[in-house]
Order: sequence, then structure tokens, then C-alpha cells
Amino acid sequence: MAISKAMIVFPLLCFLFSTISTLSQPNTLLCNETEKHALLNFKYALSDPAHRLSSWSAQQDCCTWNGVYCHNITGRVIMLDLMNPGSSNFSLGGKVSPTLLQLEFLKSLDLSWNDFGGTPIPSFLGSMPSLTHLDLYNASFGGLIPPLLGNLSNLQYLRLGGYSSYEPQLYVENLHWISHLSSLEYLFMYRVDLHREVHWVESTSMLPSLSELYLKECELDDMSPSLGTFGSNQYVNFTSLTVLDLSSNHFNHEIPNWLFNLTTSLLQLQLSGNSLKGYIPNTILELRNLNALDLSKNNLTGQILEHLGQLKYLESLVLGGNSFDGPIPSSLGNLSSLRCIANSGIVDIAPTWFWKWASHLQLIDLSNNQISGDLSGVWLNTTSIYLNSNCFTGLLPGLSPNVIVLNMANNSFWGPISHFLCQKSDGRSKLELLDLSNNDLSGELSLCWKSWQSLTHVNLGNNSLSGKIPDSISSLFSLKVLHLHDNNFSGSIPLSLRDCTSLGLLDLKGNKLLGNIPNWIGELTDLKVLCLRSNKFIGEIPSQICQLSSLIVLDVSDNELSGIIPRCLNNFSLMAAIDTPDDLLSDLVYSFYESLVLMTVGRELEYKGILKYVRIVDLSSNNLSGSMPTELSQLAGLRFLNLSRNNLMGRIPEKIGRMTSLLSLDLSTNHLSGEIPQSLADLTFLNLLNVSYNRLWGRIPLSTQLQSFDAFSYIGNAQLCGAPLAKNCTEDKESQSADTIEENEEGSEMPWFYISMGLGFVVGFWGVCGALLFKKNWRYAYFQFLYEIRDWVYVAIAIRLNWFHDNLRRLLVSKTRH
Repeated sequence: MAISKAMIVFPLLCFLFSTISTLSQPNTLLCNETEKHALLNFKYALSDPAHRLSSWSAQQDCCTWNGVYCHNITGRVIMLDLMNPGSSNFSLGGKVSPTLLQLEFLKSLDLSWNDFGGTPIPSFLGSMPSLTHLDLYNASFGGLIPPLLGNLSNLQYLRLGGYSSYEPQLYVENLHWISHLSSLEYLFMYRVDLHREVHWVESTSMLPSLSELYLKECELDDMSPSLGTFGSNQYVNFTSLTVLDLSSNHFNHEIPNWLFNLTTSLLQLQLSGNSLKGYIPNTILELRNLNALDLSKNNLTGQILEHLGQLKYLESLVLGGNSFDGPIPSSLGNLSSLRCIANSGIVDIAPTWFWKWASHLQLIDLSNNQISGDLSGVWLNTTSIYLNSNCFTGLLPGLSPNVIVLNMANNSFWGPISHFLCQKSDGRSKLELLDLSNNDLSGELSLCWKSWQSLTHVNLGNNSLSGKIPDSISSLFSLKVLHLHDNNFSGSIPLSLRDCTSLGLLDLKGNKLLGNIPNWIGELTDLKVLCLRSNKFIGEIPSQICQLSSLIVLDVSDNELSGIIPRCLNNFSLMAAIDTPDDLLSDLVYSFYESLVLMTVGRELEYKGILKYVRIVDLSSNNLSGSMPTELSQLAGLRFLNLSRNNLMGRIPEKIGRMTSLLSLDLSTNHLSGEIPQSLADLTFLNLLNVSYNRLWGRIPLSTQLQSFDAFSYIGNAQLCGAPLAKNCTEDKESQSADTIEENEEGSEMPWFYISMGLGFVVGFWGVCGALLFKKNWRYAYFQFLYEIRDWVYVAIAIRLNWFHDNLRRLLVSKTRH
């Protein structure tokens, strides 16, 4: 009996062991042939310029293909992850083939961050009942979202919308279909036009499992405030909602009461950028589990709730961009979990308890308020601190080594900056961004830079700092941005700055720096912005500057530079290119924060957030000579060119019309001559043109653009004519024609004059010489006459000489006697 049992059990164990061994072997799965062919047909319908699907080959198992994931046991395809991993160059496009319907067990489909050219979302996706995860975000789909998506009863995750340059954008007629997605937990719509749907609250609140709802920039204009007003909360049934983000819509009404009935579940409430008005209602305190509240960029008024500190789980509080008034609520001191605070509209003296309490925060953003107080002796210990644009005074506060970002620009701090830079510290500073611009700081830059070696961004502009830029600044070997503009610095640019090889922006304008622009500036190959305007630099512009191929801003105006303009400026490759790379300033770390004041279109403008789109060469107000380099016309991406107030000569380059991106061109107050090139009429984006006070002549080329400027753009050129100048080129033509006729008449008489003169000479010569040659007696008489004349002249000269000698002798004798 025991043997028979063993004979049954042993084969069974062997079968189980072999099965387990087979399943545990890697790469033993073979995908379903039907699904393999379906995927290949799906691939053929796509465009794939970067060959991301090159592994999709009929000779290989589809479970090994890039982006394809199969079930561990059955080998059936359960997930397609084709999200674009890089830039737009890696985007898939073309058509989404309905062969995907053959993937019967597909649970997850991710086509996000691709480019399908504004084509509609395929409606057949609503016939894939196994889908639990559908991500079409930023895939450039457009048009009506198919209501058939409501058939996906197992769907748990849905993400739609995003940026698209195609029309029409994604939109819905209504959201009734979404109420059928009974398993949906995560719904994200960004830039999907929902303005036609007035009952979106009811439709989304019918989803019993919905945990996170994001409807950002969806053109919503009504949060159905009447529902809460009349107590009809049965229509608002967000029983599981933890995150509600309705930012950047157009509600333009008070915060509705129904929001504050989500007392047990809601953790994050984002309502920024909605034009909400009125006060923050006291009922917000009912959201007792809230850990993030963002009501920024609205039109809320009144005081910040005094009892806001009762929301004891708050970690992030953002109220900036409103019109609040009154003090900082003292109850905020009870929020021990708060890590981020951003408020505006506060008019108050910062209470003494605030800075000690704030030491446990990770972010303080109190910028753009009217908060005052003397911070001398205050100790700051928060990771990121934004106190800019307030009314703070006193000496600069002490700083913990843990602070990474410190922005205290646009205040009234005073005193020597060395007091701050040379403060004693318990450890090496982690500070990366330091912005103390637009204060009243004074003194010289100290030699204490070695204590701040983590700095990548330094802005000390528009203060009263003086002295030389110290050599010790080379200690900042990670430095990427240096603003020292509008101070009283003197001396030359220190040689040690050469060691800051990561420098991407250097702004030294508005000082008293002198000497030559150093040749080694060309070694800073990461430099994108070089601004040396309004100093006392002399000498020539070094040709090494052309090594800065990444330069987008070159401003050396208002100095005492001389010599010629380097002919190699066409090496500025980013100025020659029309397109702007998305990541152009990304290596500056805080590029989103970067700004620069430049003289463009005739006035000073601040470029913030759009600096990467600026392309400018400003060499104005110097003593430059020579001609305009023809190579300048190769800078097709240049937007601002200013060569005014120099001593340039010669013609404007004929091919200047190739600079098709130019918005401003100023060549005034030089010695340029010749005609205005016809190609200048091709600059259709030109907003400012000034060629006044040169030596240009001829007709101003006819074009809609050139005639749109007023006469001041052309005055000071006596020989220029045509609109918009009052001088008419027709009158010049008539006078020129009359002169031409006179010249032609005179010209026709000239040949006869020379012919008659030649004939007269011949006749006269042979009339005299011929007679002497053939008449001997005439010849004898002629030469006898010449001899007599010769003798008469000789005798007359001799008599005159004797008379002169006698008179001279008498004069000398008379002087001797006296």
C-alpha cells in the first residue's frame, strides 16, 4: 500500500518540480503570436524618427521588446509603456492602430509625452475593457474626447490633456460618461476645455472610489456654489476624495460651502489662480486633516484667519497673490508640522516669535508684502527663504549653514556687506543662491568668499558697494551667475575670475571698471550673457570673444572702446540659429528665477522668465571705427542690434535682410554712406529702425515696414529721399534729368572743339615752317632777325648790370664815411 502511494506521489512531485523550474527560468516566455502581429501592425502605423521601436522585430519574442510587458505565467501582453523618455526628437506620432483591440489582456497603456499631431483620441480605446491605466497626457491629441471611454468600467487611472500647439484642443460636450467609470481612483485633466459642462461637480462626485481629482486650466467657470447654499449636498458625494486641484480656472465667485463638508478625507486643496473673491470662510477650519492649502493668485480680501493655526496637520500654506491685510496670525505658531509658508498682502511688523518658530520650516515665501522690521541680530535657519520686496531694515541677519536659498532683494538693508560675508559659522555653508540686490549695502567685497563655496548664483546689484572685485571670488568654483551691476566698483576685471569656468552669466554694467576687456574672456565657453555696459573699458574688442559660441547677450555699450568690430561675430551659433533650445539656460540651476535689465527698442526693459529668447548685440556709444562686418548678416536669430554713436564708415551690408529675426536695428550717428540696401525691406518683424545722422543717400526702399517708421528714423542724411521723409525723390530726378541733357549737349560739342584745334595747329605750323623750309631768302631774313634780337638783349642786360654795380659801389662808400 505504501509502495503504491509512493508510485503515485513521486511522478506528481517530479511534474511539479519541472513546472516550477520552467517558470523560474528567465526569458522562457513566448508571447502570443496574434498579439505579436497586432503589435507589429501597431508599430507600422506609427512614425518613429528616433527608432525607439527598433527592437520590435518579427524575429524576436515580443515580451523582450522595448516598452512591452507580459504576464509572468501566461505570456500575454498586459502593459504598453511608450512614454517619450526624452525631448521632442524622440516623440512617436502617426496613427494609433485599432489592432490594439487584439491585446485582450492589456491593463495599462501609456502614450504620454508623444506627438500625435492634434488627431482625435481613438474611440476604440473604449472597447478595451481590461484597461485599468490609461495615460494620454501631453501626447498632442485634440478634438472631442470620445464618450465611449465611459465603457472602461475597470479603469482606475485616467490622465488626459496637456500642452498642444494644434487646434482644436481637447474638449468635452459633457461629463456624463465619466460617471460610469465606477472604479476610477485618479482623474487628471489639464487644459481640457470643460466650459460646456455645467454639472461637472455632480458627474465627478458620483465616482465612489475617486481619490484624486485634478481639473487644471480647464475653462471651468462655476463651482456650483448654490449646492452648498441650499444644503443640497446629496449631489456632492466625494466620500473618498483626498486631493482636489481646480487651479487656474475662471470661477470668479466666493469659495463655495460644499468644499468644507469634505471634513474627513480631504488632505490637499489647490484653488490658486481662479479669481475667487470674498473672505476665507471660517468653515475652512472644518477640514481638520488638511496638510496642503493653496489659495494663491486670487482676489481674496480681509484678514488671514486668526485661528488658521487650528489646522494642525498643515505642512504647506500658500496664500500669495491676494489682497489680504492685517497682521501675521499668531496662531501660525501652533503649526508644528508646517514646512512651507507663502503669504502676501500682509501689512505688519514681523513679530519676534516668528523667526524662531520659522526655523523648522523648509520654505518661507513672504515676498511682495509690506512687512517691516529690523532684522539685525535675527538668525535664519530655513532651507529656502524669500523675503524680497518688503520693508525690512537694519543690518543683514545671521545665516545658518543649512540655508540653501536666500532672497532679500528690494528691501532697505544697510551697512557693510562684510558684516554678513565674514560672519562666523558652525560649518560649511550650503548656500547656493544669494540675492541682496536693490538695497543700500556699502563697503568693499571682503576676502571671505572661501566660506561660501557652494554658491552658484550671486546677485549684489544696485547697492553702494565699492573698491575692487577681489581675487578671492575665484573660490566660488561652482559659480554660474554673477550680478555686480550698478555699484561703484573700480579697477579691472580680476584675472582670477578666469577660474570660474562654469560662469554662464556675468553682469558688471554700471560701475567704474577700466582697462581692457581681457582676452581670456573667450575661455569662459559656458558664458551666455556678458553685460559690461556703462563702464570705462578701453582698447579693442578682443577677437577671443568670438569663442563664446553660446553667447545670446553681448552688451559692451557706453564705454571707450576703439578699433574695428571683430569680423568673427558670426561664430555666435545661438545668435545664428532661429530656434531656441528648450534647455538653453537649464545649466544655470535657477534659470526660472533669472532676470536681466537690457536697453532694447530704445528703453530699458527687464527680461525675466523669457531671457532665453533674447538675442542682442549692443556695441553703441564707443569709438569703434571701420566698416560694419558683412558677417553680421549671418546672425539670423539676432533680435536686437545696436551700433549707434560710433565712427563706423562704409556701406550697410547688402545682405542685412537675412537677419530675419531683428526686432530693433539702430545704426544712428555714424559715418555710414551709400544707399539703404533693398534687403532691409525683408525685415518684417522690425519694431525700431534708426539710421539717422549718417551720410546715406538715395531713395528709401519701398515696403510696408520701412515706411511705417517716422521721419526721425532717417533724418540727418541730406541725400536721402522718399517716404516717410518730406523730400521727394521725383524733384531730384527732374533736376538730374536737366543736368543730364546739358551734359549731353556739352558733350556733343566737345569732339568738334578738339578737331578744330588740331586742324588750326597743323595749318599754323606748316604755314610758317613750310615757308622757311622752301624759301631761302625768307629763311635767311628770319634767322638774321633772331640774331639781332639776341644781340639787343645781351647789350641791354650788360648796361643794366654796369648801372647796378656803380650804384652799389656809391652806396657802400657813403656808408663807410658815415
